[in-house]
Amino acid sequence: MNDASKQRPQWRWLRILGTIITCLAILGASAAAVFVINRTEPTAQQINATRKSAALVETIPAERGNYSPQVVVLGTVEPAQDITVSPRVSGQVIELSPEFIPGGMVRQGERLLRIDPADFENAISISNSELLQKDALWEIEQARQRLAVKELEMLEGTIDDTNRGLVLREPQIASIKAEMAAAKAAMERAQLDLDRTEVTAPFDAHVLSRSVNIGSQVGPGDELGRLIGLDEYWIMAAVPVRTLRWVQFPETAEDDVSIEGSKVILRHPDAWGPGVEREGRVARLIGTLDQQTRLARVLITVPDPLGRESKAPPLILDTLIETQIEGREIQDVVRLPRDYVRNQDTVWVMKDEQLEIRETQVVFRDAEYAYIRDGIEAGEDIVITTLATVANGVGLRKITTEEADPNVDSDETERATE
Repeated sequence: MNDASKQRPQWRWLRILGTIITCLAILGASAAAVFVINRTEPTAQQINATRKSAALVETIPAERGNYSPQVVVLGTVEPAQDITVSPRVSGQVIELSPEFIPGGMVRQGERLLRIDPADFENAISISNSELLQKDALWEIEQARQRLAVKELEMLEGTIDDTNRGLVLREPQIASIKAEMAAAKAAMERAQLDLDRTEVTAPFDAHVLSRSVNIGSQVGPGDELGRLIGLDEYWIMAAVPVRTLRWVQFPETAEDDVSIEGSKVILRHPDAWGPGVEREGRVARLIGTLDQQTRLARVLITVPDPLGRESKAPPLILDTLIETQIEGREIQDVVRLPRDYVRNQDTVWVMKDEQLEIRETQVVFRDAEYAYIRDGIEAGEDIVITTLATVANGVGLRKITTEEADPNVDSDETERATE
């Protein structure tokens, strides 16, 4: 018992001593490894590092010129002529045109429907008989007047001028004339009502709706149908107020030369398909702003809206359509894609193989381009590559044809850079 208890502390001290020696050996090996690494590390060469830091970029040349901006907005298709057809006489519908249906096309003067004319033909017969009666009375009264003239000749000198008109039956003549005029007017009114039993199209029209059928009883003011003119449609486009100065409205110059409004390109990919376009013209500026959007409203006219003559795709009423308005020409500006104009209207320019951040004066922006008046000169290289480091003086180098070619081996590109 006593010998075993004496050996335990000795073994404990031996284990502790072995652990300490092992830790010291590890620390020594680590220190030696760090020393060797520091002694064998390659020395950085400043010249090579500077060459490799030049960023490869693509550039495009700045070109000054005169350009027409494109104002792209949405517009609503509306009819230029829109009427509700109503009868002017009462009666029963006895006939309908086969084209007087929703979607039908009617020509100006074409009959849409016919109202029963029997009552109006009867009214003409009555008016005609009354007119014949008045004609007969007129003949009788003229005969009486001729007889009165002969009697007056025999009584010459015995009748004063006051009674002379009575003897010649002048009041009776005037009364008969008035009755004849009234009979003629009644005859014309009856004929007019008879003519109005046929309801015709006031212009070349597209039928949007019909509210009656054969047998319907109609009267003045009743709705028979809705017609839309075929010659022209309107498009109400909402345009930002700041762009109005670039839109050309029709005007007459001092030499009486008429200037047309801006040309408008219309697109409706959903209805017409991609790449299909139509043309219109700016006609008027509506004098008020839209109360909801606070945008100005411009009236655009489109002839032959259904494409009957030009075979163009038809416009559909009440739809939203893309309208691209060709603006007034902007003189002496540089046109760049909008993506190449950076924050705060700055543009990256490559000059002497270094980056220059230029402040510019942007005159106008449309959907694709920015039009720059000052800050860039013609022929300067505009950097179009996105850079990770943006600062004046950063080294730049244009991408060569071989470097831009995706088929060139990357190792060859690195050697060309070195």
